[in-house]
Amino acid sequence: MSATTSGPASGPARRRRMSRAERERQMLDVAERIFGEHGYQATSMDEIAELCGVSKPMLYEYFGSKEGLLRACIARSRAELHDVTRKALAGAAEPRDMLRRGMSAYFGFVDSHSRSFAMLLQQPLAGPPGSAGEIEETRQQQSALIAGVLRAFAPAAPDVAVLAYTEIIMGASERLALWGTGRDDVTPDELARHMTDFCWQGLGPYLS
Repeated sequence: MSATTSGPASGPARRRRMSRAERERQMLDVAERIFGEHGYQATSMDEIAELCGVSKPMLYEYFGSKEGLLRACIARSRAELHDVTRKALAGAAEPRDMLRRGMSAYFGFVDSHSRSFAMLLQQPLAGPPGSAGEIEETRQQQSALIAGVLRAFAPAAPDVAVLAYTEIIMGASERLALWGTGRDDVTPDELARHMTDFCWQGLGPYLS
């Protein structure tokens, strides 16, 4: 008489289902890459859905539209940029170090999101109308941080000078980041050093 055994049948392990937060993060990761590679107009929701391994209706369920997906990508990047920059500033020991740390965090973040960053700055009119507002909100967020740093190490500067230099730094940082994108001969820390030296010299008359 032969013995028999009982138990669960063997077979391939079940794939763990993603939580909604994990799935959303995956969709945004893929969408940011595809938007950066192809631009907004040439990006297909079908392609993003296929790369995510989900149905197109699920993409629409999460984000409503292709524009909604792009705006979600920008909003996430804005929050991440604010977080890394704020943390970098908090670790500074003195004003010039504060400025350098903030710049290094900014250029490091841009370097890790270089394709999507370049696409948004070089093709602002190619995207949907709502994306321009999202990008401007990101600029305003960073402007507030920069103005705070300038005020910290140049307390004698009049308000109009702080605002003017903030706009100069914002514009110069974007152009410098675009210039540095894809270059092997310059690092984010070197870009940060150039910007810090430039700002420090320019604000010299107001330094305390």
